[in-house]
Amino acid sequence: MKISIYILIVLLVQSCSSETNNDKKTIDAKNNITLDYTAGPPITIYKTKKDYSQFVAVSLSDDKRKIVSYPHPADVFYKGKLAYPTNLVKGYLLDNLGINVNVAYLSLTLEQYSKYKEIPSLEALYNLIIDKNPLTEYYFCGNRLTLKDEIVDLNMLINSDGLGLCECLVKE
Repeated sequence: MKISIYILIVLLVQSCSSETNNDKKTIDAKNNITLDYTAGPPITIYKTKKDYSQFVAVSLSDDKRKIVSYPHPADVFYKGKLAYPTNLVKGYLLDNLGINVNVAYLSLTLEQYSKYKEIPSLEALYNLIIDKNPLTEYYFCGNRLTLKDEIVDLNMLINSDGLGLCECLVKE
């Protein structure tokens, strides 16, 4: 009986320690690239069917029948510039606006939208949608603040087939 309890305790301790190890995944030990899945701004890498990089992204409900989230015109900026996605290698993009798997794109460019004084109605925004299913791939790769040089590190991640270490949420 004592041996069974001892084995149970050892297994519980091992399972707890393996959970904390899952917070970090080393991609390239030589260059010290580690994906850290602790809380923080997300690393979202994706591809779309067409080039929507200039357009406003909104989030739809799961059934794609209504807009559940959209930016304020003043919120389409990242680091003081319009929040266009960052181009990465092999056609991948790094999100700078906060898209999710239910993203849809409007016919308005970020530049046009940023000049609006008031947010259009949800109905008006919904009628401006040009693609309700634009994603071909979408990956969540941890906390963005933990990267040393995000562009270099993410390009290395992609080139070394490291996207498999990210959480794949869409892949067509």
